[in-house]
Amino acid sequence: MSKDCSYNELYPLQVLDDSMEPEFPEKCIIVIEPSEVCATGAYVVAETQGDRWFRQYIADSGATKRLVALNSDYPEIQLKEGEYKIVGVVVQRNIGRDIKHYHPYVPGGKSPKTVPVN
Repeated sequence: MSKDCSYNELYPLQVLDDSMEPEFPEKCIIVIEPSEVCATGAYVVAETQGDRWFRQYIADSGATKRLVALNSDYPEIQLKEGEYKIVGVVVQRNIGRDIKHYHPYVPGGKSPKTVPVN
């Protein structure tokens, strides 16, 4: 973590391959929020063994954690405690003018339920 306020700034990245299709097609833009934490099911940028990956983070009920590509042509990446770091979480996807928002801190990425106030 940095005391520099720019650490908390959202930043865009362009998807360069088909590993996360169909949800994130090649050349779409994803918006990343710098964060080291997320819920299972979140789309993340993670670093392991010196490489950075854009994948879905899955934490099973046990200690098993992994990065999963949505395209089944790509292998899963097993994560070992202390040997990986979540760099940021996807909060938005842009395909042309079609914008979709994600909720990386809610398991499964579902939008939180709103509760009416009486």
